[in-house]
Amino acid sequence: MNEALRTMLNAYNLSTAAAATDALRQIIQEIALLGLSRSNFFTKAAFYGGTALRIFYGLDRYSEDMDFSLLQPDASFDLAEYKTFLLQDLEAFGFEVSFEKKEKKRASPIESAFLKTDTKTQYLMIEDVYALTDRFPMRQAIRIKIEVDTDPPPGFDTETKYHLRPIPFSANVYAMPDLFAGKMHALLCRDWKGRVKGRDWYDFVWYVSRGAPLHMAHLEARMIQSGHGVWSGKLTPELFHGLLEERIGMLDVFAARDDVARFLNDPAGVSIWSRDFFMAVANKVRFADW
Repeated sequence: MNEALRTMLNAYNLSTAAAATDALRQIIQEIALLGLSRSNFFTKAAFYGGTALRIFYGLDRYSEDMDFSLLQPDASFDLAEYKTFLLQDLEAFGFEVSFEKKEKKRASPIESAFLKTDTKTQYLMIEDVYALTDRFPMRQAIRIKIEVDTDPPPGFDTETKYHLRPIPFSANVYAMPDLFAGKMHALLCRDWKGRVKGRDWYDFVWYVSRGAPLHMAHLEARMIQSGHGVWSGKLTPELFHGLLEERIGMLDVFAARDDVARFLNDPAGVSIWSRDFFMAVANKVRFADW
């Protein structure tokens, strides 16, 4: 086994098949980022979403997907151009991988709210990972979805962040206030048709607990682009709080707990969740541009 990969695995609890699979998923994400960094991908794009928050800002929950945004709209962008860099680095660390493009058959509510109809969606299908250690289930595939927003809403900032594993590299990442704006857009506008995404609510609490300011102008741009900007004038803190309180009032707290539990090392931290709890957290939101 590659020594750098062994060192990365040693940082995780591999006592169960589920824990080992989660560890591999996170390691593959880091190696994929290294490949993208080597390819100069980050001169055109920035990393955002839950996985970016975990790797570069210390979010303490697992995240399955890798989300990126171009810095400028480009309908001709094709992630397949970076396939070689991704495969080279993953194969160098002992992974036998295939790279498959997922063609969208129809627009879903998630795509219309968070993704774009022209988003280029890719899957990394990781096979034969059991060969790395006998703790992994035989022939279990790990899939990591990579999404690139080719028509990003305007008004976000990025910063260069550094990561040391498997070797030091840099990535262009959304600034924290804009990451927070993206999360609040998902929380306020996502339509799950009865399914609650507790991960959004967990991340909301995480941002507020870290004192992260919310970039209101970028949230406004996202909501207008997705068709949720139904107010007149600018989005104000008062309007924001009204929208958030309405969402909290509709929240199925028990379903939210159940959704996020499998992404946490210690689910006990969400036992305090209630509508009153989220109302109290909402009152602590800070704004970067107000």
